[in-house]
Formats: sequence, structure tokens, C-alpha cells
Amino acid sequence: MDHRIGRPGFAVIPVLDLRGGRVVRARRGERSSYAPIETPLAKGSAPAAVARGLVDAWPAGILYVADLDAIIDRAAPDLRALEAIARACPGIALWIDAGFAEHAGVAAFLAAGLGRPVIGSESQADAGLVTRLGDRAVFSLDTRGAERLGPAALHDDPSLWPPEVIAMTLAQVGAGAGPDLAALGALRVRAPDRRLYAAGGVRGPDDLRALRAAGIAGALVASALHDGTLSRATAPDLA
Repeated sequence: MDHRIGRPGFAVIPVLDLRGGRVVRARRGERSSYAPIETPLAKGSAPAAVARGLVDAWPAGILYVADLDAIIDRAAPDLRALEAIARACPGIALWIDAGFAEHAGVAAFLAAGLGRPVIGSESQADAGLVTRLGDRAVFSLDTRGAERLGPAALHDDPSLWPPEVIAMTLAQVGAGAGPDLAALGALRVRAPDRRLYAAGGVRGPDDLRALRAAGIAGALVASALHDGTLSRATAPDLA
């Protein structure tokens, strides 16, 4: 297996944040202030156009989509936007965080065939949904600074986690501060058999190399792709 960054072995996963049917730009996890994105990767902020731009900018096999209307307002998942993204990016797997908190909602989403659900700790009342779904879902362990979001059990007991876990450090999303390598290393020690993905703070190739060296399975990235510090041109140089 080829273990270069951008290839199997370390996954660079572009991120789209949806709000009101448009893609918005994340800034330090302050979701109420997210504005429609302006990016050289696409004309406008339509989900399909931005998704295609991200896939053209990086050789990704997965896109992560956060439906902020569903997460913040408990709205139904924006299936129209998700369908548009899927059509624009054939062959690309979608990981979707739409504030899933109940099994019925996840079952309906899975029946739609639009991607793999991401279960965020911030949206949970207990550990039931995470443990019931197992490897059918990806788990997002959500924090904002020192604040652990969601039930304490989901933070304290790695045996509840499925095989793939996102460490979502919301305060570092869009902040350009670099990933929290110390916190990620501590999670790796606690759950060495899980594939851990870093979300928040990636600035460019050096951060990806550092994450890979720390045993992290991949990284969720948005700002670095829109700002051009990561691109297809840089991907072959990350071996």
C-alpha cells in the first residue's frame, strides 16, 4: 500500500460546511458568524460547485459535509444539497454530520443512500446511538477549547467508540493555529486500535506530515485548500 499523504494510508478529507443551502467559511467554530464562502476553487457558494472545486484541488476519496442547519437548528438534513454534491463528485464517498441524535433519523438517512453518517458527541444525550451503530457510522469526538461537548461517557470511555473517530477541535477550525498534536497523541494512547482523524487547524503540508508521523489516520481540511497552501501540486511532494 502507498502510504504517501493523499493516498491510501493517510486520508486528506476536504470539508464543506452547509448553512441555508450554501457553503459557508468556518472561523474558530463560531458557527453563528459563518458567511457564504468566497473561494478561488468555485464560482459562488453553491454546494455542488464548491465540492467539485475541492475534489479538483486535491486527490480526495472522501468529502466531509457538516449540515449546520441540522446540527444547530435540528432541521432535517438538506438532502437537496447532499444530492447535488453526490452528483458533482461521482465515486467520492460522503461523510455527513447532520446532527444525528436518534436512530430513526439515521435509518432514514442511510435509506437515502447519500453517504455515511457522522455521529457528533455534541448532538448526543447518551452513548446509545454511537454504540448501536458501530462501524456503520463515524464518531466525532467534539471539543471547543477545554470544553468537552456531549455526554462525559463518550469522552471518557474509548470502548464505546467505533473503529473510526474524528477528533473535532472546534476552536481551531479555520483558525490557522495548527492541529493540537498533544491532545491527538493522548487520544492515540487511549485508543490505539482506532483510526483517528484530526479536524481543525491544518495549515499546510508540514502539519500533514506531523499528523502522519504521530500515527493519525487522516485530517479534515478546508481553509488550507481554499487558501491554496494545499493543492494537487503539493500532494506528490508529501511522500
